[in-house]
Amino acid sequence: MPSSPSTAQTDPTARSAAIEEAANVFKALGHEGRFLILCHLAQGPKSVGELEGMLDARQSAVSQQLARLRIEGLVTARRDGKTIFYSLKDPRIGELLICYARIFGNEDRRDL
Repeated sequence: MPSSPSTAQTDPTARSAAIEEAANVFKALGHEGRFLILCHLAQGPKSVGELEGMLDARQSAVSQQLARLRIEGLVTARRDGKTIFYSLKDPRIGELLICYARIFGNEDRRDL
């Protein structure tokens, strides 16, 4: 779990790690496909098939972006039979997306 804000402010190593973590999150959000996936996952777990339909994208493209998000530590996967459901790993990402919606004019979280 990330360090507390007060620890990150006083410990240069923790501060550096927090900055690196934030930069990695923003890099992931910098890709439109990954950003949209995270917006949909902020509403709850989704399967690859559900995300395909929501994004109007091929399964291979969605799976590739989900793999990248897993590597970055932003999503987790849970298998239910043959279906894999993805969800946000860190609730702070959902909070960040809510801030995005507020700043860019989308007040209704369901429309992220």
